[in-house]
Amino acid sequence: MTKKTVLIIDDDPRNIFALKATLKAKSFDCIACGSAQEAIDLLITDAVVDVILIDMMMPEMDGYEAIPRIKNLENREQTPIYAVTAQAMVGDREKCLRAGATDYIAKPIDVDRLLQLLSGSERLL
Repeated sequence: MTKKTVLIIDDDPRNIFALKATLKAKSFDCIACGSAQEAIDLLITDAVVDVILIDMMMPEMDGYEAIPRIKNLENREQTPIYAVTAQAMVGDREKCLRAGATDYIAKPIDVDRLLQLLSGSERLL
């Protein structure tokens, strides 16, 4: 298995820190962006990104707006995108999937579930 690069998009540096620490301990490479626009600016380049974790509730551009924009980028149509949100209400998962997310994970993040999602994304790559 090759080492995967995960792009973390979150406006909260504490969430980025925690996710990076967890994923690096599991041998993932991580890139972080503090806004959806910053992530889109990165994703239009040739940067290696195998999978994306995106916070759904961010100022300026939230995940619901960002996911379709990312999916419309020429080189990113097939990149798995996992919605990460504190919104764990009935219907939120479906709302994330309708926006184009590959799947959904609620905060606080269940690390085993996250790793299961990320290992499942290998079949998508």
